Amino acid sequence: GHLLNGWTNGRTNAQNLDLNRNFPDLTSVFYRNRRSRHYRSDHIPIPDSYWFSKVAPETYAVMKWIRSLPFVQSASLHGGELVISYPFDFSKHPHEEKMFSPTPDEQVFKQLARTYADAHATMSNNDTDRCGASFYRNRGIINGALWYSFAGGMSDFNYLHTNCMEITVELGCDKFPSEAELYPEWKRNKEALLSFLESVHRGIKGVVKDLDGNGIKGATVSVRGIRRDVTTAEDGDYWRLLNPGTHILTATAKGFSKVSKRVYLPHNMNKAGLVDFVLEKVPVEPDINDHLFPTTDTWDRFDPYNQFERYSSPDVAEGDVEREEKPWWWNYFSQSGISPPNWLLRNV
Repeated sequence: GHLLNGWTNGRTNAQNLDLNRNFPDLTSVFYRNRRSRHYRSDHIPIPDSYWFSKVAPETYAVMKWIRSLPFVQSASLHGGELVISYPFDFSKHPHEEKMFSPTPDEQVFKQLARTYADAHATMSNNDTDRCGASFYRNRGIINGALWYSFAGGMSDFNYLHTNCMEITVELGCDKFPSEAELYPEWKRNKEALLSFLESVHRGIKGVVKDLDGNGIKGATVSVRGIRRDVTTAEDGDYWRLLNPGTHILTATAKGFSKVSKRVYLPHNMNKAGLVDFVLEKVPVEPDINDHLFPTTDTWDRFDPYNQFERYSSPDVAEGDVEREEKPWWWNYFSQSGISPPNWLLRNV
């Protein structure tokens, strides 16, 4: 059971890095800027400083994959408990290990978590005799930071860096079930997994186009009252998870007019509502607040100094230099276009 297993067993890679603590900590960036009325709180760029820490190759590959496809929702499968955890996983107060820390999409995340838990064979039961924690009062779901706070998780990263909304599924009390337990575990989770997959069709979808019918890449679709926008994909298409009710939607893109629509999503919808936008080109005027917003250029910065490739390649590991040994001023070489002198590290 969970009490007999080390919590980090099986989570670290060959470099002994915990992969679910290795993603960029964008939640701290969100908390620092959340009170600023003009600061965009979605699609937060990866800080350049992240690339000068230890980035696992698995983390690097997953981030590139997430950024390359317009994922809408996802689930990370864990073991050792029986509960659904949803973002934020990092507490809004740095000294509070257990503090309710909701995202702007709290109600949508709760519905996603509820969808899985209610379809699971036992997760939402009022059974007090299970695992180590007591989640039966919440019917098998909990806000991640209220359970325990940690930074660098994949769920928070997905939510703040992309359009993707991820929950964490704790499949059962036994973190390392025996082979004989796998099929019964599959049966307990089968309907829940299918229900979760089907729930991606909740909300709205559509295309943002110009007057000529061309899709507009990188346009934003916002929902009044939810301070977190989604952006359009390559062909101008978008998907936005929303709960039933009345919503005011606005589509915007630089160099285009703003268009708003009022939509009503009934409770009995079995597919996403189709909401298209047609934007008209307008002259671009400079905005004094432009510097506060992550632009396409800043969001596209992925390992801008080629740190990962440079220090993960075996032929450049001079003197067994490890990445965490680099001092804070090391990135100035890359910023200046100068090849960093590795011999300096021997004297740091």
